[in-house]
Amino acid sequence: MAKRTGLGKGLGAIFGDEVMESAAEEQEMKNHSKEHAAGKTEKKEEESETGKGMFLKLTSIEPNHHQPRMDFREESLMELAESMKEYGVLQPLLVQKKGDFYEIIAGERRWRAAKLAGLKEVPVVIREYTKQQSMEIALIENVQREDLNPIEEAKAYQRLMQEFGLKQEEIAARVAKNRVTITNSMRLLKLEKRVQDMLIDNQITGGHARALLTIDDPELQFQIAERIVVESLSVREVEKLVKSMSKKKEPKEKKEEDESIFLIFKELENRMKTAMGTKVSINRKDRNKGRVEIEYYSEAELERIVELIESIR
Repeated sequence: MAKRTGLGKGLGAIFGDEVMESAAEEQEMKNHSKEHAAGKTEKKEEESETGKGMFLKLTSIEPNHHQPRMDFREESLMELAESMKEYGVLQPLLVQKKGDFYEIIAGERRWRAAKLAGLKEVPVVIREYTKQQSMEIALIENVQREDLNPIEEAKAYQRLMQEFGLKQEEIAARVAKNRVTITNSMRLLKLEKRVQDMLIDNQITGGHARALLTIDDPELQFQIAERIVVESLSVREVEKLVKSMSKKKEPKEKKEEDESIFLIFKELENRMKTAMGTKVSINRKDRNKGRVEIEYYSEAELERIVELIESIR
């Protein structure tokens, strides 16, 4: 029996347990290659039942161009190909009939590696799905195996929302993650395109990328990302750098605000001087509190100021 994932909403929940068990049994038929080499086995693809495990020629299978994963590392594929040469394809591909060929729903990496290994055919499970189901299954398989890079994963979530109207809570349930994880993943799409590419190429980590999200200026984002690479900055160092840049910006804004308020109160002082005919000072404690000082230089002037204030009533 193939190793089952612990995720309740995983591939088994979508494919059906009986299909996963059938596929697992099929992959454990180690005598297949020997029987095939001896010419003892003949398989007719068109006679196979949908949902059953079988073998298909690689030439009759084509990738799904709308699947989430677009980045296939050559080195990783070669390692898998070498393993296939020795042990064969240990897990069937999930495919569906599309005209004269079979389209991959899950397992394109295995298909590519099998071609590199020089295999002529691979084990498959044939099913029928809607476009949305195919997209969800491809996403779930890649996410569970951690095969997608962060940007591919974020774009897949975005597509499920935009094309199929799924909410983040629904996507989270399908891929067995919490909603916050989905939200944080999609936030990566706000990064500057060059920074996204650096994340895809593993020049910066997801932690670096999340720290850069607090920077609104795309060009500044890229400049700091370059510093991360050149100076080998840690995530903590980037967070401190971004925070220090924010602190430098705040005093400037505060200074501009203080200058504006100062001019307003200066104008009020001048108006009161004109009305009182003497020096007036406004001392502010904060934006709403303070005291007004009116100067006088003789008893007569004080009496005049008092009379002036009384006349206001």
